[in-house]
Amino acid sequence: MDLLQRFKEFIQRQNLFELKDSLLLAVSGGVDSVVLCELCKRAGYKFIIAHCNFQLRGEESDRDENFVNVLGQKYKVEVLVKKFETEKYALENKIGIQEAARDLRYEWFAELTGNKQYATGNKEYSDKESNCQLPIANWILTAHHADDNIETVLMNFCRGTGLSGLAGIPVRSGFIRRPMLGFWKQELIEFAKENDLGFVEDSSNQSSKYTRNLFRNEIIPLITKAYPQVKTNLQDNIDRFHEVAKLYQVLVVDLKKKLCKIKNGEVHIPINQLMSYRNRALVFEIISEYGFGEKQVDEVIKLTQSESGRFIQSPTASYRIIKFRNWFIISPDKSPKAETIIIEQGITNLQFATGNLQIKYASVADFARLFAGGIANSTACLDADEITFPLILRRWKQGDYFYPLGMRKKKKLARFFIDQKLSKTEKERIWVLEMNKKIVWVVGIRIDDRFRMTDKTKNILQISLETR
Repeated sequence: MDLLQRFKEFIQRQNLFELKDSLLLAVSGGVDSVVLCELCKRAGYKFIIAHCNFQLRGEESDRDENFVNVLGQKYKVEVLVKKFETEKYALENKIGIQEAARDLRYEWFAELTGNKQYATGNKEYSDKESNCQLPIANWILTAHHADDNIETVLMNFCRGTGLSGLAGIPVRSGFIRRPMLGFWKQELIEFAKENDLGFVEDSSNQSSKYTRNLFRNEIIPLITKAYPQVKTNLQDNIDRFHEVAKLYQVLVVDLKKKLCKIKNGEVHIPINQLMSYRNRALVFEIISEYGFGEKQVDEVIKLTQSESGRFIQSPTASYRIIKFRNWFIISPDKSPKAETIIIEQGITNLQFATGNLQIKYASVADFARLFAGGIANSTACLDADEITFPLILRRWKQGDYFYPLGMRKKKKLARFFIDQKLSKTEKERIWVLEMNKKIVWVVGIRIDDRFRMTDKTKNILQISLETR
């Protein structure tokens, strides 16, 4: 079967795109992308070309741009070109050149397809930043092939990876389609020679300065001497891992449904049930969706032994994992809509669903002067030396109890609210301030007697509620 027929069958089998779709081909000018253009033309697909000039190889980069423009004339299609200040971007974001080029390339592709969001390793790209008014293509096609795939898997394996990293480059990823993953590089070179297709060579590909080139030019050829079929075997392994990964994801989705309960934008996870699986991969699969990485798995496991109110912060997204009694709560960081809010020492102003909290310290003398006429329910004046941060601000729930000011016995909040003759609507708006599983203040109503001021109080923590 010739390459064209295999190309069309691969697209159909993988359900990548249809003849009616508008395609944007990422074309560097190398043999891979040139063959991609030719195959798309012969298969009857309508496409335009996008070329990235990363301005890293001087005149050679300009040569590639000119070549791609001529290629567009050959196929009578539009060519879009974008120049990038790649070295500057890499320096500003403290990343490598290859990673910078990848980020810049895919951000531009997202813009061209009208993609709502594209997350890179360093920032989140949104089409609100774009000047592109309408998407000009349904899909972006890249010319990644089987050799790229095995190089990627070997690199992932050596640097450390999970199952997805061993499953190779996905044939589809968001707005990206990769219809040439089933072909070897040598097949593409032979097709180009047989059909007299011109292409340009990137001189940097001959250097092993970059990690991928080191694997391509030196490591894989050395392995091939010992195992001549290594490339075919690796591709077979990739196919197996890909199938295993699909089964794995089915199990992960099922376990997430059992463990993760969504409540008002927060994820609530029972710690004992999660830890009963004794599986780090499961922990990773749950937290990775919220910007946490493999390195945070140990921190999450350690958090299980921490006191209520401790948390870890996502390094790449605005989420926290909070230890709350026997639960983990994954909550948006400092969001007024959150149902579980951490108050760290030093915070002086905090917005939440019911209103705003003002937090400050006062001396006993200030208290006597400011509250000579009494303390309103909207203000809690607490013995600061009895308070340990962080505090947890949350909605009350059934089973909660506290020691109402002036009482030495505990009382369930549900009973307390009945005594206070609160309506159902009023009860639904009640929040509590908690420290180490102890309620410090039923916000806006009454403090806990254990944290009241006494004649021994030296410092006062004053928390005032401003309702909306």
